[in-house]
Amino acid sequence: MNQNSGLMKTAIVAVISALIGGGAAYAGFSRLGNSANDVTTATQTPTKAGATKISNVKVNSSSQTTTAFQKVNTSVVSVVNLQKQQQSTGDLSELFGSGSTNSNNGSSSKSSSSDLEESSEGSGLIYEKKDGKAYIVTNNHVVADSDKVEVILSDGTKLEASLVGTDAVSDLAVLKIDGAKVKKTATFGDSDSIKAGESVLAIGSPLGSEYATSVTQGIISAKKRTIDVTDETTGQTTGQATVIQTDTAINPGNSGGPLVNMAGQVIGINSMKLASNGETSVEGMGFAIPSNEVVKIINQLVANGKVVRPALGISVIDLTNISSTQQSSVLKLPSSVNSGVVVASVTSSSVAKKAGISKYDVIVGLGGKTVSSVADLHTILYSYAMNSTTEIQYYHNGSLKKANVKLTQAASDSTATSKQTN
Repeated sequence: MNQNSGLMKTAIVAVISALIGGGAAYAGFSRLGNSANDVTTATQTPTKAGATKISNVKVNSSSQTTTAFQKVNTSVVSVVNLQKQQQSTGDLSELFGSGSTNSNNGSSSKSSSSDLEESSEGSGLIYEKKDGKAYIVTNNHVVADSDKVEVILSDGTKLEASLVGTDAVSDLAVLKIDGAKVKKTATFGDSDSIKAGESVLAIGSPLGSEYATSVTQGIISAKKRTIDVTDETTGQTTGQATVIQTDTAINPGNSGGPLVNMAGQVIGINSMKLASNGETSVEGMGFAIPSNEVVKIINQLVANGKVVRPALGISVIDLTNISSTQQSSVLKLPSSVNSGVVVASVTSSSVAKKAGISKYDVIVGLGGKTVSSVADLHTILYSYAMNSTTEIQYYHNGSLKKANVKLTQAASDSTATSKQTN
């Protein structure tokens, strides 16, 4: 009797729990029905064990997110970088490790007859269609060193693309494809009008075209963030870039894809993410080139095939790389000067030469702005249009001097080195 009583209590508890659970479920459906979503509900007849069915509750959801995505998604493409691969001559000496000084024995080289293979994949955005051609913006690093570039449209169509122009400084490039199958292009918004906390989408091909047109959502973490730009060959910081910071998930392959606001406008081109800071792993720190900068660069690339920037015609290094002894004995700097850039060489007939700049001078200002490093000098210099005139402040034999310099020399015309200001 006691045992049966215990079972009865359990059964009663189970029934009450089921009723409470059913009430919670019903209440949940009611809330959905009263929301912006269109929900159709229906009563389901309890079924026996092993006869579970799919719910017939239908939700027709439409939101800013889906609307914004649908405005842009078909304009996002995968960009495939194809390169000639290193091929071995097949000499057995390579297999057994016996080296040879003969370049034809056991060596590897890029053969012109070798098949092209996929080197990397990124993303791109179709932003214009004109005269039967469609124009795509992507990152310069996505197409760098390519022997051939292919573009995969959102419907899977693969097309060969030609390079219109590239710009390593801004990390942007423009491609051109046959526009016959391009139905829609994206629209750029004003990146100056965005706000921190604003919702955004990132669209692209993370990890390659297998995951093409993937969309992630986040917010703008910072409207303008200044980050260092580093030369991949030398490791030296060569400039600074002002970018949009976002916590939207950006992964390898997303490079070149759009950052989109809730109006479906492109307000940035995704370019990089910060995965670690020394020994600390980092989450949710991605960066995009602002759309206003993108438009300015791609218009120049289409018009000229390159971006023309001014140069001083000098090579420089950071003052911090010079020992304190040499700063005093060779550069003759006052002890109060602890930052700037040292002129290592001056090209003949350069604008710097005409302004009176010479080897071992230390530049500390340009256009009234402080120059503390090579990055500062690049950033300030590249903000000027060609043929502008500005004032340069520098120390010569320990004395502070000022001179006007007319920026008539283009960076592409100067003798470039890893330390060059262009």
